[in-house]
Amino acid sequence: MEKKQFERPYIKKLQAGMPSKFGMKSRVEPLTHIEDNGVGDLIKEFGSPLFVISENTIRDTYKKALHAFSIRYPKVQFAWSYKTNYLDAVCRVFHQEGSWAEVVSGFEYDKALGNGVKGSQIIFNGPDKTDEDLKKAVENDSLIHIDHFDEMYSILALSEKSGKKPKVAIRVNMDTGVYPMWDRFGFNYENGDAWDAINRMMINEKLELVGLHSHIGTYMMSTNSYKVAAGKLADLAHGIEKKYGVHIKYIDIGGGFASKNTLKGAYYPGTDTTPSFGEYAEAISSGILNSELDPRNLPTLILETGRALIDDAGWLLGTVIANKRLSSGNRATIVDVGVNLMFTSFWYEHEIFPAAPVSEHLEETTLYGPLCMNIDVLREAIAFPLLKKGDHFVIRRVGAYNMTQWMQFITLRPNVVLLDTEGKPHVIRKKETMQNITEQEVLPGHLT
Repeated sequence: MEKKQFERPYIKKLQAGMPSKFGMKSRVEPLTHIEDNGVGDLIKEFGSPLFVISENTIRDTYKKALHAFSIRYPKVQFAWSYKTNYLDAVCRVFHQEGSWAEVVSGFEYDKALGNGVKGSQIIFNGPDKTDEDLKKAVENDSLIHIDHFDEMYSILALSEKSGKKPKVAIRVNMDTGVYPMWDRFGFNYENGDAWDAINRMMINEKLELVGLHSHIGTYMMSTNSYKVAAGKLADLAHGIEKKYGVHIKYIDIGGGFASKNTLKGAYYPGTDTTPSFGEYAEAISSGILNSELDPRNLPTLILETGRALIDDAGWLLGTVIANKRLSSGNRATIVDVGVNLMFTSFWYEHEIFPAAPVSEHLEETTLYGPLCMNIDVLREAIAFPLLKKGDHFVIRRVGAYNMTQWMQFITLRPNVVLLDTEGKPHVIRKKETMQNITEQEVLPGHLT
């Protein structure tokens, strides 16, 4: 007969048949399978920790987003944000669905080309584009979004040398009622910098101004802010048409849509408060359609949505290392997933589930990662059942940024698995080995 796991006794107020005052369940349901794949089976085959990405979820989410915008605006084009998750398999799923590429570095630009994206369907954003990057983008007829005047002058010089007329847009920052305002990137709308950039460009006639771009922030919960931004970009486009007779081909509203994760300090869960794709689409389309632009010749609406399209498609599987009591008497559980793998734990209260049925009794627990760093905390306090050493757990909604911002620090980075449309797992990024780490190192001769 197997000896049962000891559970520390404690007093808990019970409300039979009723949720908590926040509408939350008073028990944690296990998450045993991901699309018919047992969590334990996946860990046994591919190791722990393990990132799992669902191709079905990516495709379904993309279709929902495209539908929400297409029924409200006549010309819509998504451009996959590479910095959100630039694993080739993930990017290619989005490109198969019809998404262009949005990149912010020469490295990401080369990745997009390697994934078969036409140069004319790559949007090049960001403040750091080298002359070599810009030259490549000009030669490939890519859409270059100018961030500052120095970049504009670099492109003008390249244009003179190449004899080509680069296709460009300007990035515009503005007051949309959300503070602090993102004014680090692009040209300001209110102080006239945006018009200054436009006038210099139009008078010079060596660049083809084809678009206007704004990215007002990240994890934006205010749809009205997007309406304001879209309206101001539309007014700029109308002003350019009146002054220069030039039709702006597209308005790029950027990204920043929130996922259903819950931000730290939020009173309500993200699943209840995050705007839907339809709500974002309603606000953005209204901002353009209610402007002075000719409704018979509207610009294409480009969206660089990343987080909201991929977060739900990612899970992180892990294993308990140990349990202990802190000096306060509170329980602490140490797991093999650290903040080096899950950077978003610094700003999200991630949902975490046991991977098998466990006790219904919950206790406030701090979840620590394996790193020898005091900041390695996945959850400061979570009502969680007792998991013993070797038990598995699942962290939900980790598809965005964790596989681009992760670090090789103290532990090696793990396998990443894609579940295809039939639910079959494929390794799309191999776990690191000591060779991966040391092959980039060079020993001076006197130390060999």
